[in-house]
Amino acid sequence: VAQSVLLWVDQSASMRFASDTTLGSKSDTARVLALALGILLIRAGERVGLLGVELPPRRGEGQILRLADAISHTSEEDFGTPETRAMLPHARALFVSDFMGEIDDVEASLLKAADRGVSGVLLQVLDPTEESFPFQGRTVFQSMRASVQHETRKASDLREKYIERLSERRDRLRDMCHVTGWQFSSHLTSSPHQAALLWLYRAMEQR
Repeated sequence: VAQSVLLWVDQSASMRFASDTTLGSKSDTARVLALALGILLIRAGERVGLLGVELPPRRGEGQILRLADAISHTSEEDFGTPETRAMLPHARALFVSDFMGEIDDVEASLLKAADRGVSGVLLQVLDPTEESFPFQGRTVFQSMRASVQHETRKASDLREKYIERLSERRDRLRDMCHVTGWQFSSHLTSSPHQAALLWLYRAMEQR
């Protein structure tokens, strides 16, 4: 029996960050993985669409073109919040983001999904510099739209605390997935996409 699969790909400004032009942005990686997964699922007979009212789940090759167009849009928000409108009961879902915004909003979305019997996957996409924090000396950190900014004279002093906070955030995402019956994984834009896609496909097959 064909299942409905709903995708949410973070289109916020935060996802447009890339530390190296040879890697591409987090948004590029998120869109490629989500679209590739959608193609595989549609060709396996599933109905695939986007969360929200823009593109309900359908079968067929035409839906692939509609998906590609819809996830190419961008948002002017600094950070994305997972979409929860039109969340079909007992469907499967994929949230792809850096999850650098308000984590309480992510938790609220996951709880709403669990209440409707929706199972799925959270995929965190990060740039390598966001994982390793290689900064030294005087550095100005700011969000992509410059609404958040912090300047330091010795960036290396922040590294240990930053790595700790990133680990805490990832642990909370993982714990939220455990509580709601979802699965969690993270992916760097510098890592091969094929491995992440294979993991996603297998994870979405599980109920």
